Amino acid sequence: MRRTIDDDKPAAANYHAHALARGLALLERLAKAKHPVTLGELNDETGLPKSTLVRLLAVLTETGYVVRVDERPSFRLGHKVLDLSTAYVSTLDASAAARGYLAALAATTGQTANLGVLDGTQVLHLRVEEPDRPIRYTAMSGSRADAHATGLGKLLLAGLAPDALARHLPEEPYEAMTGSTLTTFAELRADLELTRERGYAYDDNESNIGLRCLAVPLKIDGRWVASVSVSGPAGELDPDRHGGYVAELHATAAEMAADPDLAAALRVIHRSLSSTEGSHT
Repeated sequence: MRRTIDDDKPAAANYHAHALARGLALLERLAKAKHPVTLGELNDETGLPKSTLVRLLAVLTETGYVVRVDERPSFRLGHKVLDLSTAYVSTLDASAAARGYLAALAATTGQTANLGVLDGTQVLHLRVEEPDRPIRYTAMSGSRADAHATGLGKLLLAGLAPDALARHLPEEPYEAMTGSTLTTFAELRADLELTRERGYAYDDNESNIGLRCLAVPLKIDGRWVASVSVSGPAGELDPDRHGGYVAELHATAAEMAADPDLAAALRVIHRSLSSTEGSHT
């Protein structure tokens, strides 16, 4: 049998809530469309009688959530939807939303967990969670670091298209934080190619002596919008142990990307800080 809009209604929708569930479902259908949707198209897509659709659309139009644009008739979303969207975005806090995921990662790995985004030539640490142990890497949420010398930064640089990379790098030679810091474009480019091939970045004593970092991408809509990392004593993050750490990082990144509030917050931050048109998918 043909599915109708009612097949997708919430389980809690009783007789009195039926109209509300149908109205919200209509808004979702209009939100997915790239152009105004006709009454006939809505009838075909939802399976609802035209008489029912006319009543629902009349209420949504009167309240400003839907606009009738012509005599076919066809409809699009109205300004009231933007008010709701703006109010939702204003309540988002990526740092708070990420806290639980990073705290669990820090507890599981015993290393400091970090969520970062690319801001110019630097990485902005949106949230840092440290493990409960005496010896650990210490960093502050809201702090910054040069992208070329950190695992988080190199991961995010690796996600850029070649023509966008130069905008996120300082002039050569890059500042050397340690004797292991990559200070030329040729060195960094080779490292970024390796990062893309293996799917994670590796900071090997490049930002601080005795500190190593592993970072993976946090992908939203196929884009590398942020990076998740673990950092700790160099002896504990040697190459022989990368597999276990990277698996935990990928699992955490996937959980974070699946969180609708966190994903929405990261989209907003990514759009505000950097161009997405040249990023890899």
